[in-house]
Amino acid sequence: QVQLVESGGGLVQAGGSLRLSCAASGIIFSINEMGWYRQTPGKPRELVATITSGGSTNYADSVKGRFTISRDNAKNTVYLQMNSLKADDIAVYYCNADVSQYGGSWYHIWGQGTQVTVSS
Repeated sequence: QVQLVESGGGLVQAGGSLRLSCAASGIIFSINEMGWYRQTPGKPRELVATITSGGSTNYADSVKGRFTISRDNAKNTVYLQMNSLKADDIAVYYCNADVSQYGGSWYHIWGQGTQVTVSS
């Protein structure tokens, strides 16, 4: 069984920075795309950023120029550097990954979520 464990969320002042980490553990043959999504109460989960195993990235328009996604394939870990945080960024942030355990089927795995709060 593969697990994704997120860390790095918390409370930060507007304009400040946070760095989220998400590490995959378990039996892993390969990880394709990894990404970060976020959700606020009453709203659907929305994409923040994704990154392929080759390093190609994709960002939501709302975070372009402020957030940077990166990954360490050797550590099966994805990061989200968040700068210039504002109230609109308040949400629970979820990590996800497309994982193959034995070189066969791919599974879309979600982390448990980490809260990001921005104070004015």
